[in-house]
This record gives sequence, C-alpha cells and structure tokens, in this order.
Amino acid sequence: MFFVNTGYLFPESLIFRDRLADELGLNVVTLHPGIPKTQQLSPDGSLLFATDPDRCCYLNKVQPLEPALQSHDVWINGVRADQTAERRAMETEQRGPHGVLRYHPLLHWTSRDVYRYMEAHQLPPHPLEAQGYLSVGCEPCTRPYLDSLDTRGGRWAGMKKRECGLHTVLATTPATATEKQR
Repeated sequence: MFFVNTGYLFPESLIFRDRLADELGLNVVTLHPGIPKTQQLSPDGSLLFATDPDRCCYLNKVQPLEPALQSHDVWINGVRADQTAERRAMETEQRGPHGVLRYHPLLHWTSRDVYRYMEAHQLPPHPLEAQGYLSVGCEPCTRPYLDSLDTRGGRWAGMKKRECGLHTVLATTPATATEKQR
C-alpha cells in the first residue's frame, strides 16, 4: 500500500496510518515529495499552499505517486461518486497514466455504506472525524465541516478547488477525454 506523505499532514493522520498498518498487517510504503518545501515558494516567498494550491498538490501528491504508478499495472483507490462532480464522471475501471488501470471498488458506495462496512469489520474512524473533519487532507487546506451533505466541504475551504489532482491529473475520465478532443 502506498501512502503519500506530503509533509503537511496532520500528526493524527500519521499516527492513524501507523496504527492501521500495525492492526491490519499492512505493508505501507511511504512516498515523499522530491522537492523540498524551501523550494516550493511563490515569487513573493509564500508557501505554495497559500498562493498556488494546485501546484502545491501537484508537487506534494501527484509527482510522488507517479513512479509507483509506472511500476504497477493496477491502482486501487477509494474514490466515491457522491463526493465530487469529477468523481461522478469516473467509471469503476478506467485507464490512467503510464498504462495503469485505475480500479474504484467503492465508486458507487455512499457514506452510509462506508459506515456500515466499518462497523461490520470493526474498523476505527480517523481520529479527527470526531472533531468535525469529514474529509482529511493536508493540515493547511483542511477545516472541520459538519454539513453531512458535502463531506468534502472542509477541503480547500473558500476556494473553488475540489480535487488535489490524484483523481484528475492522474485520471482519464470520460469528461477529460472529451475536453482533450476539443
């Protein structure tokens, strides 16, 4: 299992990763960005998450995962169609970059389905969930958000951004294929 540590994750997320790896016997390979944060600055010297979050996500999430995708045939991830419009456009199986097959086994699950599965298999929730974090990403770009109709509302709060790029830049969806033909 690959885990992208952006260098901006909540300490609780890292502890949770280690706990799950231990409890479930997972072999977790942690990937890190190749460019130090000191070189991830805007022209005015600000960190990219504050000035160019798309570039920040690309450098800290997308780029570190690309070598792993190049050496594997299938990428299994937990995207759900009810989370964003980009995810609704996805298929259960679709081609991704570098010839990898993206497999989305939870694509048509709801929050209720996830909850029932976790309960049936006695899986713990992320420790920040109890504090209102319904979707947890990097600390500077994630806020608590208690609107159960929009579980990703706390991500990039106040911005039009809805995806980090892992499921857009590293995906070929029917929507992006159509856009590329224009």
